[in-house]
Amino acid sequence: MLNGPYDKNDCILEIHPGAGGTESCDWANMLYRMYTRWCEKKNYKVEILDYQDGEEAGIKSVSLLVKGKNAYGYLKNEKGVHRLVRLSPFDSNNRRHTSFASVEVTPEIEQDTNIEIDEKDLKIDVYRSTGAGGQGVNTTDSAVRITHLPTKIVVTCQNERSQIQNKEQALKILKNKLLMRKIEENEQEMNKIKGDQMNIDFGSQIRSYVMHPYSMVKDHRTNVETSNVDKVMDGDIDIFIESNLKKGL
Repeated sequence: MLNGPYDKNDCILEIHPGAGGTESCDWANMLYRMYTRWCEKKNYKVEILDYQDGEEAGIKSVSLLVKGKNAYGYLKNEKGVHRLVRLSPFDSNNRRHTSFASVEVTPEIEQDTNIEIDEKDLKIDVYRSTGAGGQGVNTTDSAVRITHLPTKIVVTCQNERSQIQNKEQALKILKNKLLMRKIEENEQEMNKIKGDQMNIDFGSQIRSYVMHPYSMVKDHRTNVETSNVDKVMDGDIDIFIESNLKKGL
């Protein structure tokens, strides 16, 4: 099940809240906790590359480097939109809210990717590191955000000690993302040639987490579901990961 070219690699996992303000930022934070708990169970090492606090609660974005054998192979199918339905703790009328957050997963590729990046295609911003980055995250103006203008891909890094190191790390991640984009485009072309009607839109909703009016987590790609939402939010997501890996056989 884990025989893809990059399945054995470490990976970069990013979480971004969707529209919905505080609700979505809190949902992104819940997913952040879910994935870090899952990594603990797997004995994977997690490094925070970038962490941006939400304005009122939760997180605006987080980027993690997950280190361990087959990290990318296990997490690659988590890529997509995750949907939460619950009674909002931020709504004084206690109404039901639906929130969305997207998860992005990219393998860390050590070897030269042969991806050339033109300096004039990059917009580089430097900003002050913020948030609950934990030990080793500085608070100087050394955090780096790189926007690749032709593709609109944005990469941020703030965990290294200097601006130069953060720029190098961000460029490395950008190269990995551009390589994966190229691979996905090739796969789409191949599927068009073969006439496969596969859904390769990673922006589509992959999983729903319902806390009200009933309890259920359902993966829309495999129809695997469980009523134990608390267990899932505590990092018990192997049933979804394994069913998606089996589906790909």
